[in-house]
Amino acid sequence: MRHRAGCGVTTLRVDLHCHTHRSEDSQLSFAGLKRALEKRAIDVIAITDHNRIDGALELADRWVTPRVIVGEEIRTIEGEIVGLFLTSFIPPRLSPEETLSEIRRQGGFVYVPHPFDRIRRSVLRESALRRIAHAIDAVEVLNGRLHSSALNARAADFARERHLLATAGSDAHIGAEAGRVGLEMESFTSREEFARALVGARVFGSPSHPIVHVASAFAKYRKRYLPGWRSI
Repeated sequence: MRHRAGCGVTTLRVDLHCHTHRSEDSQLSFAGLKRALEKRAIDVIAITDHNRIDGALELADRWVTPRVIVGEEIRTIEGEIVGLFLTSFIPPRLSPEETLSEIRRQGGFVYVPHPFDRIRRSVLRESALRRIAHAIDAVEVLNGRLHSSALNARAADFARERHLLATAGSDAHIGAEAGRVGLEMESFTSREEFARALVGARVFGSPSHPIVHVASAFAKYRKRYLPGWRSI
């Protein structure tokens, strides 16, 4: 947490996209995540496990620093959408429109992660993105696992052209990624204050090495085939 010289404004370092061992492709324990975030001086973390919210709710109750935003990366029938400031689980395999409606019903914040990524099969289809653009809050303009600067720039252009807010996150699945990418933004205590603070937020960081995808594949394998698996 930092204070801007001469104006008394508190600035937070925020990572808006992070996974824990509650995601099928992550082996990052809560303790390991906390160590990584403290090392990178992250003040706020959005826990966005795949199609699960239990870990985020648990950490929101347990942690004071860093503060936790309860989120979920939800797999719709046309790709992934992230909801933040959630209070309950949203099931996967709904349409993008149904998923948006569920997030809104909870008073949540809607953003599309890693748009235009050509490798991940989970990416929201471009046709769906364009169809729902008028109804979302933000687009992720820097993703820690999207290694093409051109595609991250394309996301930023998409957000700017449609007057959408910009988010950024590490998309961490291992400790070395957590807090590597994020935003520096004014302090907030609610979803409404968060949205206002995003207007002047500054993106920081750079993507992790592509080798991190191997770690995710290994985590998925261990959970599926090795019953003695333990998170680290």
